[in-house]
Amino acid sequence: MKRALIILALFVGGEPLVESGAQPFTEDAKLQGLFEQTLGAEFRLHPLYATRAGAHDYDDKLDDVSPKARMASIERARKTLDELPKKINYQKLTRSAQIDFEIWQHELTKELWLADNTDRFANDPRVYNDYITECTYALLTQSTLPQPRNVRNAIARMAQISKVVQAAKDSIKNPPKVLTEVAIKQNRGAIAYYDAGIFDLAGEDAMSIDLKKASKALVPVLREYQKFLEDDVLPRSTGEWRIGKKRFAEKFLLEIDAGVTADEVLKEAEAEADRVENEMYVVARQLWAQTFPNKVIPVDDAKGRRETVRLVLEATSKEHGKADDLIVDARAGVEKIKKFIKDKDILQLPGPDRCKIIEMPEFQRGYSIAYLNPAPPLDAKAASYYAIAPPPSTWDAKRVKSFMEEYNRHILQILTIHEAYPGHYVQLEYANRHPSLIRKMYSSGIFAEGWAVYTEQVMLDEGYGNGDLKLRLHQLKWYMRTVCNAILDHKMHCTDFSDEDAIRFLILRAFQSEAEAILKILRAKQNSCQLSTYFVGRMAFQRLRRSVQNELGKNFELGRFHEAALAHGSLPVKYLPEVTRERLKGER
Repeated sequence: MKRALIILALFVGGEPLVESGAQPFTEDAKLQGLFEQTLGAEFRLHPLYATRAGAHDYDDKLDDVSPKARMASIERARKTLDELPKKINYQKLTRSAQIDFEIWQHELTKELWLADNTDRFANDPRVYNDYITECTYALLTQSTLPQPRNVRNAIARMAQISKVVQAAKDSIKNPPKVLTEVAIKQNRGAIAYYDAGIFDLAGEDAMSIDLKKASKALVPVLREYQKFLEDDVLPRSTGEWRIGKKRFAEKFLLEIDAGVTADEVLKEAEAEADRVENEMYVVARQLWAQTFPNKVIPVDDAKGRRETVRLVLEATSKEHGKADDLIVDARAGVEKIKKFIKDKDILQLPGPDRCKIIEMPEFQRGYSIAYLNPAPPLDAKAASYYAIAPPPSTWDAKRVKSFMEEYNRHILQILTIHEAYPGHYVQLEYANRHPSLIRKMYSSGIFAEGWAVYTEQVMLDEGYGNGDLKLRLHQLKWYMRTVCNAILDHKMHCTDFSDEDAIRFLILRAFQSEAEAILKILRAKQNSCQLSTYFVGRMAFQRLRRSVQNELGKNFELGRFHEAALAHGSLPVKYLPEVTRERLKGER
C-alpha cells in the first residue's frame, strides 16, 4: 500500500518513479518508469480507469468518450506499442521484467486488434452503462477516501454523465439486438439507482441538498436515454453477434494468451466432457438407491447412464433455500469454508478479511448469477464484493423454482468456493501483494477463472463436505458447465449453432435447467471467448499440479504449491509453470 501511495503522488506530474534504494539506471527501472509515466497520462485522460485502479486524483472527472477522443486514445496505444522496443532493451531486463515487458506489449496489441475489429462504442450499447453507473458506484462502495469526499466527487461526475449519453447517441450504429436489450435493462437499473439507490450508499451525506439536486437533474436525462434506446436503437439493432471462425481464432489467441489455439481447446474440452460425464455416472449410481429406493436404475448404456445422472441431479437439486434468503444462505456457509481451508492448509488466507457478500445491484445484472469485484490494485485496503443476483421479481413461480433448483444448497457452496474462498477473493488478494504495476493493471482473467475452478475440486478432494456424494455430484456438474462453456463459446461463434441447438446441448450434455441454459446462451452472445477462460485456466492449473506433484513425490506440499502458484500476480497462464517452479526453489 505504501508503494501504491508513492506512485499516486507522482502521477500528477507524470514523472517516472525510481524507488529509494533501487538501482536508478537499470533497464528494469527504465521499464517501470516508462509504464508509470504512460499509466499516469492514461489516468488523466480516463478517470474511470483510474478509479477502477484505485487512483483517486481524478475522481471528480469523467472520461471523454466522444469519437474524436476515442480515436486519439487508439493512436496513443499504437504509438506506445511502436516505441516500446525502441525505448527498452529487452535483452538487458531481468527475466521477471521481461515477462512484464511481454505482458505490456501483448496488451497493447490486443487493445488495437479489438479497436480495429469490434468497435464496441459503435456496436455495443452496454459500454456506456459502465460510465453512467460505475463512475459513482465505485466511489461510494470501494474508495477508501472519506465518504463526504466520495459523495462530492460523485456529484461532480453526475453532472458530466449527460456528455456520455450524448456520445452514445452520436456513436451507436446498428448493434446486435441482444446487446441493446441488455443495455435497456441495465439503464432501467441505472434510473432506479440514481432515483433512490445512490442515497442508500451515501451514508450520512444521503440528505445532501447537492446530491438531491444532482439526482433530480440526472434522472430525466437517463429516462430520455431509455427512450432513445427503446425507440431508436432497438428497431435498428440488426447487427450480427457472431464474430465468425476467423476472428474468433484471432481474438482467442489475444484474449486467452495461453499458448493454445481455439481448435486445440475445443478438442480438449470435448474429450474432457466425456471423462467428466463418466465420473458423474459413477457418483450418481452410488446415490441411486438412497435417492430412489423403490425404483430400478436405468439401463447401463449411453442413454441410461445420462438418464441416471439427470434424475439424481434433479432429485437432489430440490434441496434448496428460499429465493429471498439466497444472500443470507451464502453468508452462512462462509465461516465453515474458511475454517476448512485453515485446518487443511489449503493455503494461508490473507488478512484482514475485506470480502463483503451483497445482493448484486440491478444495473450490473444481465447474464451472470454472481461475481467478485475485487479491491482496486492501487487501493488494496478497499473492500471486495462477492455479489449474488437473486431471481428477478418479474419472474413467475415456475421460473423462480427452476432457478433455485439450479442454485441449490450444494451449488451455493461451490459458488462461494469459486467466488471467494479460496477462489477469486483470496487469489486476487495475493495478486495485490505483487510489486509489478504492469501485472496489477493487466490482470489475467484466465488465471483468475482457472484458479477459481481448480479450487472447487481441490476443496472436495481434501475432504470438504465429509465425502457427501451429493455435493460431489453437483461439483462435477458445475465443472461440466465449465467444460461445456468452452464448447458452446466455439460453436456459437464459429458455426451456425442455433439457440435450439444450444439449449438442447446445455440441458442434455451439461445437465443444466432450461432457465439456466437460456441465460448462458444470452451470455455467449454478449462476449465471445470469455466463456472459454474458465476451462483453459483450470486445465493450466491442473496440468501444473500434476506435473509438480509427480516431480516432488512425497515432498509435495499442497499449501506451499498453491502459494507458489499465486505469488506472481494474475499473469498469463503460459508463464505459470516457469514462475511457480522458480518460487518452489525457495522457502515457503
